[in-house]
This record gives sequence, C-alpha cells and structure tokens, in this order.
Amino acid sequence: MAKKILVTGGTGYIGSHTVVELQQAGYEVVIIDNLSNSNADVLEGITRITGKRPLFDKIDCTDFNAMKALFKKYTFDGIIHFAASKAVGESVQKPLMYYRNNLVSLINLLELMPEHNVKGIVFSSSCTVYGEPDMNPIDENAPIKPAASPYGNTKQINEEIIQDFIHSGAPVKSIILRYFNPIGAHPSAEIGELPLGVPQNLVPYITQTGMGIRKKMSVFGNDYNTPDGSCIRDFINVVDLAKAHVIAIERMLEDKSDEKVEIFNLGTGTGLSVLELINIFEKVSEESLPYEIVGRREGDIEQIWAQPDKANKVLGWTAKETIEDTMASAWRWQQRLREKGTM
Repeated sequence: MAKKILVTGGTGYIGSHTVVELQQAGYEVVIIDNLSNSNADVLEGITRITGKRPLFDKIDCTDFNAMKALFKKYTFDGIIHFAASKAVGESVQKPLMYYRNNLVSLINLLELMPEHNVKGIVFSSSCTVYGEPDMNPIDENAPIKPAASPYGNTKQINEEIIQDFIHSGAPVKSIILRYFNPIGAHPSAEIGELPLGVPQNLVPYITQTGMGIRKKMSVFGNDYNTPDGSCIRDFINVVDLAKAHVIAIERMLEDKSDEKVEIFNLGTGTGLSVLELINIFEKVSEESLPYEIVGRREGDIEQIWAQPDKANKVLGWTAKETIEDTMASAWRWQQRLREKGTM
C-alpha cells in the first residue's frame, strides 16, 4: 500500500513540483492549501504530468479545527510543510501576517502529529537563517545570524520550535531543508512559478518583463561589494530541489536518519549576481530586458551561496540542472501562460 504524504502549500511553486516527484516515486499525496498565493488549476498540470490527480482540500493551516478534521479524515505517514508567506519585502511591510501564518501553521501540525502517529516532517526552511554571512560558501555549521527580515525570522523561529518540540521527547523526526534560491519550472511547462499579482520573486519578474507584461524591472542596488555591484545568490532548479524532498521523506520513513533533527543546505554551490542572471535570461530567450537600477531594498542580503557537500554525501542528492536550462524552463513556462491566456 502506498505511503500517504501530506503536502501543505502543495499548490504553490515548490510544493507542486514536489508533489509531482512524490507521485512519480509511488507516494499517495494529499495537498492542503488556502490558495492565498496559488491557484487550484495547478492540480490539472500535476495530473497531466503524472497521470494521477492528487487529493486536495482547501484548508488554512492556521485553522486548528480544520486541521484536526483533516487528520481524522486521512492517515498520514509523513508531512512536507511548505505552507507559509514567503516574500522578504512584503514581510517587512506586514510582519504580523508573517508571524501569524508561518508560526501558527507549524505549531498546529506539530501538535497533531503525535496524536495521529505521524512519524516525520520535512520543513521548508531557508538560507535566510544565516543572515548576512561572514564568508561564503555557507555550510550547515555557519552561525545563525539576526534575521534581515520578518520572513527570515519566522524560519529561524520555526527551526527552533521543531528542535525544542523534538528535544522535549515528542515521538517525531524532522529534516530541515535550507533552500537557497529556487527558480525555473518543470520541463513539461505544465507547472511553474505563478504568483498572484505583482511578482515578489526575481525570476517571474524577469520573465514577465521579457513578455512585456511589466514595463521594466528594478534591480535593487548596484553598489554592493560584489563584482558587478548587484546582490549574489545561489539559484537552484526547482525540480532538483523537489527531488531532495522525496529523498528526505524516504530517509525518515525508513529510519535512516542519523539524528532526530537533521539539517541540510540545498543549493548549487555557485553564486550568481542579479545582473548575471538577467544576462543569461537575455541569452536563452533572445529578448532584451529593460531594467533600471534603484536603491537597495530593506531586508536584502548582499551575497550568499551554499556549501552543499552534506546533502551531496549524506542524502546522495546533487543539483544537476544548468542555470541556462533552468532559465530556459522559466521562459517556456511564461510562454505557456501566454498561450493559455493566463498571463
């Protein structure tokens, strides 16, 4: 009998790609999402790729009574928790919304897991927990710095909540995955990043500008201490990232974890600047991208990229897709949206 995995935020960007990989690996998936920053049409794209429609309930993870009912309705073997508000800039403007959404949703899950004998939870964390790093690349032993944004702070606090809960003796395991910067789309162009309204993330803004949906894009600062003055990030293909979640859930369910809480960085190990990414997009799309340099944005980190050796060695996972192929997949997805009249 197929193991059943709850994927919170499963109609979102990383969640939907992970659902595809889970289903292709033979898992049965139940998605919950409140659709605050995603669209239920994503379920059709998942179904076209995998040939199987995941189970879906429209639920807000902060609604404890709805979550209790969900856990009575299904028996879960494990959980992958994506559901969260996730934009750095927005979190600076709306901190209470971020603290409420991101903390309460995790607390509700952890409270229900032991009661329903759910074995493990994979938590979607972020390299933002490292703050402005002392040096790059960053491994898992790098110090946790004061967060540069409320969003980053919620990831730090959630990691501490998981650690404290399991340290208290709760019969639960966790793997915390610290993402660097996921970009791109599924090679089928059936699913990809689909923000509602103005994109908060870099690549959708690039592709929408390339499509003419946005007049021009803003590059926040060209006076950082980097080769071209723009911020540097570790951009990782979303399908590569999704595959790491399947490995993580298998590791917990098969009792292969070395510790009750394990932490892994997921990145390519290579830093790329915002301006370099724009140049790569122009190359693969053959479009000229209008942009302007504006002032720095509060909450942004100057430069950060991963040392992914632990994930490579312990999980047997590695980022494989090239940045050119990844940006090309994002552009194909944007073209597909235009064909469908979605955007």
